[in-house]
Amino acid sequence: QVQLVESGGGLVQAGGSLRLSCAASGRAFSGYIMGWFRQAPGKEREYVGRIRWSAGDTYYANSVKGRFTISRDSAKNTLYLQMNNLKPEDTAVYYCAAANTFSATTRPDDYGYWGQGTQVSVSL
Repeated sequence: QVQLVESGGGLVQAGGSLRLSCAASGRAFSGYIMGWFRQAPGKEREYVGRIRWSAGDTYYANSVKGRFTISRDSAKNTLYLQMNNLKPEDTAVYYCAAANTFSATTRPDDYGYWGQGTQVSVSL
Protein backbone atom coordinates (compact mmCIF):
# COMPACT_ATOMS: atom_id res chain seq x y z
CA GLN A 1 0.00 0.00 0.00
CA VAL A 2 1.27 3.44 -0.91
CA GLN A 3 2.07 5.72 2.01
CA LEU A 4 3.02 9.37 1.73
CA VAL A 5 4.28 11.40 4.68
CA GLU A 6 4.96 15.13 4.34
CA SER A 7 7.25 17.17 6.56
CA GLY A 8 9.02 20.50 6.59
CA GLY A 9 6.18 22.94 6.98
CA GLY A 10 6.33 25.90 9.32
CA LEU A 11 6.06 29.63 9.74
CA VAL A 12 8.22 31.89 7.59
CA GLN A 13 8.31 35.57 6.75
CA ALA A 14 7.43 36.80 3.29
CA GLY A 15 10.41 36.47 0.97
CA GLY A 16 11.73 33.47 2.87
CA SER A 17 12.14 29.84 1.84
CA LEU A 18 11.02 26.41 2.96
CA ARG A 19 11.63 22.92 1.66
CA LEU A 20 8.90 20.34 2.04
CA SER A 21 9.63 16.64 1.89
CA CYS A 22 7.33 13.73 1.11
CA ALA A 23 8.57 10.28 2.08
CA ALA A 24 6.96 7.69 -0.18
CA SER A 25 6.75 3.98 0.51
CA GLY A 26 4.90 0.85 -0.50
CA ARG A 27 5.64 0.73 -4.22
CA ALA A 28 8.23 1.33 -6.85
CA PHE A 29 7.30 4.75 -8.14
CA SER A 30 8.91 4.65 -11.57
CA GLY A 31 5.50 4.52 -13.26
CA TYR A 32 3.98 7.27 -11.14
CA ILE A 33 3.24 10.95 -11.36
CA MET A 34 3.84 12.71 -8.04
CA GLY A 35 2.02 15.95 -7.38
CA TRP A 36 1.97 18.76 -4.87
CA PHE A 37 -1.31 20.47 -3.98
CA ARG A 38 -2.30 23.02 -1.38
CA GLN A 39 -5.48 24.05 0.36
CA ALA A 40 -6.11 27.33 2.15
CA PRO A 41 -8.99 27.72 4.65
CA GLY A 42 -12.30 28.05 2.87
CA LYS A 43 -10.80 27.33 -0.55
CA GLU A 44 -10.66 24.34 -2.85
CA ARG A 45 -7.57 22.19 -3.12
CA GLU A 46 -5.21 23.84 -5.60
CA TYR A 47 -2.67 22.26 -7.91
CA VAL A 48 0.92 23.40 -7.32
CA GLY A 49 2.96 21.15 -9.60
CA ARG A 50 3.93 17.62 -10.53
CA ILE A 51 6.86 15.45 -11.54
CA ARG A 52 7.10 12.29 -13.56
CA TRP A 53 9.09 10.10 -11.22
CA SER A 54 10.98 8.13 -13.87
CA ALA A 55 12.03 10.98 -16.16
CA GLY A 56 12.08 13.83 -13.67
CA ASP A 57 10.24 16.29 -15.90
CA THR A 58 8.31 18.87 -13.95
CA TYR A 59 5.28 21.08 -14.49
CA TYR A 60 4.03 23.99 -12.39
CA ALA A 61 1.01 26.16 -11.79
CA ASN A 62 1.50 29.71 -13.05
CA SER A 63 1.13 31.05 -9.51
CA VAL A 64 4.34 29.32 -8.37
CA LYS A 65 6.38 29.09 -11.56
CA GLY A 66 9.85 30.51 -11.05
CA ARG A 67 9.55 30.36 -7.26
CA PHE A 68 8.88 26.68 -6.50
CA THR A 69 10.91 23.67 -7.62
CA ILE A 70 9.90 20.01 -7.46
CA SER A 71 12.51 17.29 -7.32
CA ARG A 72 12.86 13.69 -6.19
CA ASP A 73 15.54 11.46 -4.78
CA SER A 74 14.90 7.97 -6.11
CA ALA A 75 17.39 6.38 -3.73
CA LYS A 76 15.51 7.79 -0.75
CA ASN A 77 12.04 7.51 -2.32
CA THR A 78 11.48 11.11 -1.33
CA LEU A 79 9.78 13.96 -3.13
CA TYR A 80 10.68 17.58 -2.46
CA LEU A 81 9.09 20.98 -2.91
CA GLN A 82 11.57 23.85 -2.62
CA MET A 83 9.67 27.08 -2.08
CA ASN A 84 11.47 30.40 -2.48
CA ASN A 85 10.30 34.00 -2.30
CA LEU A 86 7.25 32.93 -0.33
CA LYS A 87 4.22 35.20 -0.22
CA PRO A 88 1.37 35.42 2.30
CA GLU A 89 -0.95 33.98 -0.35
CA ASP A 90 1.13 30.78 -0.30
CA THR A 91 -0.22 30.06 3.19
CA ALA A 92 -2.00 26.69 3.08
CA VAL A 93 -1.81 23.06 4.01
CA TYR A 94 0.44 21.39 1.45
CA TYR A 95 -0.18 17.83 0.31
CA CYS A 96 1.82 15.42 -1.77
CA ALA A 97 -0.09 12.97 -3.94
CA ALA A 98 0.66 10.00 -6.18
CA ALA A 99 -0.98 8.76 -9.33
CA ASN A 100 -0.11 5.46 -11.01
CA THR A 101 -0.79 6.81 -14.45
CA PHE A 102 1.11 9.22 -16.68
CA SER A 103 -2.19 10.83 -17.63
CA ALA A 104 -2.49 12.52 -14.24
CA THR A 105 -2.27 16.27 -14.59
CA THR A 106 -3.71 19.10 -12.48
CA ARG A 107 -6.90 17.60 -11.09
CA PRO A 108 -6.93 16.22 -7.54
CA ASP A 109 -9.22 13.43 -8.72
CA ASP A 110 -6.39 12.10 -10.91
CA TYR A 111 -4.42 11.15 -7.81
CA GLY A 112 -5.31 8.09 -5.77
CA TYR A 113 -2.90 8.46 -2.87
CA TRP A 114 -2.45 11.41 -0.53
CA GLY A 115 -0.36 12.38 2.44
CA GLN A 116 -1.75 13.94 5.60
CA GLY A 117 -0.53 17.44 4.74
CA THR A 118 1.84 19.92 6.33
CA GLN A 119 1.01 23.52 7.26
CA VAL A 120 2.90 26.39 5.63
CA SER A 121 2.25 29.86 7.00
CA VAL A 122 3.79 32.98 5.50
CA SER A 123 3.65 36.22 7.47
CA LEU A 124 4.17 39.78 6.28
